[in-house]
Amino acid sequence: MNWQAVFTSMLPEHLLLAGIVAMMLIEIVTDRPRASLEISLVVVAAAAAVAAWLSVSGYAAAAFPGQFSVAPDSLLAKAVVLALAVPVLLISRDDFPDGPFHLLLLASLYGFCLLLSSDSFLTLFLGLELMSIPVYTLVLLAFARGDSAEAALKYLVLGGAATALFLMGASLLYGGSGSLALSTFGAALAARDTMATAAVVLVLIAFFLKAAIVPFHAWAPDAYEGASIPVTAYMATIIKAGVLLAALRLFATAPVARPIVDFLAVLPLISIVWGNLTAMRQTSFRRMIAYSSIAHAGYLFYAFLGAGPGRFEAVVFYLVAYGVMNVLAFACLPPGADDMARDRLDALKGLFHRRPYAAVAIGIAMLSLAGIPPFPGFVAKFLIFKNVIAAGYTLYAVLGLVGSYLGIYFYLRVIQYMFMSGDEPAAQPATMRGYTLSASVLCLAAVLVLSVFPGWFIGRA
Repeated sequence: MNWQAVFTSMLPEHLLLAGIVAMMLIEIVTDRPRASLEISLVVVAAAAAVAAWLSVSGYAAAAFPGQFSVAPDSLLAKAVVLALAVPVLLISRDDFPDGPFHLLLLASLYGFCLLLSSDSFLTLFLGLELMSIPVYTLVLLAFARGDSAEAALKYLVLGGAATALFLMGASLLYGGSGSLALSTFGAALAARDTMATAAVVLVLIAFFLKAAIVPFHAWAPDAYEGASIPVTAYMATIIKAGVLLAALRLFATAPVARPIVDFLAVLPLISIVWGNLTAMRQTSFRRMIAYSSIAHAGYLFYAFLGAGPGRFEAVVFYLVAYGVMNVLAFACLPPGADDMARDRLDALKGLFHRRPYAAVAIGIAMLSLAGIPPFPGFVAKFLIFKNVIAAGYTLYAVLGLVGSYLGIYFYLRVIQYMFMSGDEPAAQPATMRGYTLSASVLCLAAVLVLSVFPGWFIGRA
């Protein structure tokens, strides 16, 4: 075994593990958690920087052949999502200044990094579970909400069902090929026998459950609404990114043929339409984002209809743009002692008169999520539908575009609440706290780079 390759290729994971061990030792020695936010910020930022450096230097190695390997593209995906976790940590300062939140989040990020380097269903399964299991507890940490326990239970049931289906599909692939290598999934996509098709469908349904694709979405909005603001932001960005990048690892560059194409297109198309229509009727900001994420998951799965390197570029850029906008919106939500009242869309009325910076930042996030140019959300959707049309599925692309227009209404409704409700009594001006302000500035900087230089990022994806 090449220990140097093991150390270098797993350096981002080692840094996260070092942070976990450090926080546990501090809690054991001092009998209380201390500086957990600062430690987690340092190790996550360091892990992102190391992954970016390895990607730029073109590093590639197989630390454990057939199980774990790294390449520039997987390292880049680790870097951008770990970097996205930094503002999530910053906005957690008000809800979780110390405690188990940061330890659980680092454990989940460790699983995320593991699944992006997996070469077999064994390591992919371990990565998915290590990423998901801490989140069940994170949802439960929302003590300010009475429905957090119910939300955690529902999220656990969804995750357990997805795990069972994933293992069943993997076992069928193993039974048909005698191998747990991820390449067996690509071979099954091209196969015509019943066992291979059933295995692919089971694995896809597992990912649909994880990503909350209709009709496997039922309890996901409850989990989003019952969690605290930073946990909802984490679920809507990092967990969603992990599921889609794991699916991307499975599909690689393998083309998709019928009947899997129709299965892969129809359910995401229904998700786009249903998610956007249902989001219109929501009065809770978190629940609106939950249904919005259902629609965005539909856009992301559309990318798998294409093949070649364009699939990876489209998915990674979309995940970065979508994640940055969600974190920006959550970071700029006005604070409040009553978490449920703070979550209502009515609380945003007249926000521009009270906190202009927050209103403008949320407005930018909403316009980008709606896909309005020149914001990065427009480029992200353009790449997705360009990929679908290039693969020859023009009808699905047109239907998806029509469905995407439905989402413009509820995003603009948020902007209307903030800017066009001048009859609402203006409250005393409030300033954003340092950590939250830093998170919003980081997200706005990312918005500027992605809006002005999208080709620069895409060229490195």
